[in-house]
Amino acid sequence: MASDSLKTLFHPFENGALDAPAAGSHALFLGAEPGFRLPEGFEAELHCVQGFRPHFRALQSAGRNVAPRAEGDGYAMALVLAGRHRGQNEVWIAEALERVAPGGAILVAGGKEDGIASLRKRIDGLVPLVDALPKYHGIAFWLRRPEGTEAAAKLRTGNPPALVENRFHTAPGMFSFDRIDAGSRLLAENLPDGISGHVADFCAGWGFLAAGITDRFPDIKSLDLYEADFEALEAARRNVPQASGFFWQDLIGESVERRYDWVVMNPPFHQGRAAEPEIGRRLIEAAAKALKPGGRLVMVANRQLPYEAILSGAFAASQETARDNRFKVLLARK
Repeated sequence: MASDSLKTLFHPFENGALDAPAAGSHALFLGAEPGFRLPEGFEAELHCVQGFRPHFRALQSAGRNVAPRAEGDGYAMALVLAGRHRGQNEVWIAEALERVAPGGAILVAGGKEDGIASLRKRIDGLVPLVDALPKYHGIAFWLRRPEGTEAAAKLRTGNPPALVENRFHTAPGMFSFDRIDAGSRLLAENLPDGISGHVADFCAGWGFLAAGITDRFPDIKSLDLYEADFEALEAARRNVPQASGFFWQDLIGESVERRYDWVVMNPPFHQGRAAEPEIGRRLIEAAAKALKPGGRLVMVANRQLPYEAILSGAFAASQETARDNRFKVLLARK
């Protein structure tokens, strides 16, 4: 089922405000999400870009042409589905300005709660907009790609890659790209003694926890990183070169083939705005399956999330080992 933002994005085609690209042309869709249906008359070959593994897999299953990064240029049109990350939205629009042929349309849409109005104002200050339409609790706006590249350069300059604590290379759009999140820091400070053997970092992000493991436990046999965000995993390759393996994987939807002595995890607890404990439950179950008999899971979670019962059902023993005013660290043995 299409989200409201997806429906907002395609609304200008459906009401005739914007012509759909013709057969024989190519269109780029940045931030593509599954569930959309192309409007009547949209005959261009659509190239979807999606780095979040679950969405990527769903688009593939729907028969879409999808890649984790944009490629090529000379597109007749670009679609940009804006999300909650302002910097990522602006980088995507810069990408569209660089890859669409001069004069081609760039259509952007997003939800009002995600800041689409301020994004519209920002872009209109760089390239005059052709028009805008509100619909489905969001706004769609569009522009024509100018001849020059000044607007794209300004958007990229305003959203540069980051260097966290003079060590970790990150970029807008990644989880906690400009600082170490408090949950990961608490977990890193309370890793139990004795981590050894073959270790996996589930939901590894850009590699902060994995780097801490290699710093503190240099004699482990191997360290594998699993992450659903393609760009975050690419950053982790740079940030943790000592790691053994890097897996762009949907841990809920794709099985882990290797078996480990330890799994370290800071799982996401929401995909939208509301907490979704089901995500954590399924990740705990995935960790239990990936551990050898006697293997251990150490994880951090928001204090209010009821993971203790889930751990009791999936592990032989579990306990809380640390907490602060927001998070708790949990240790379990299979």
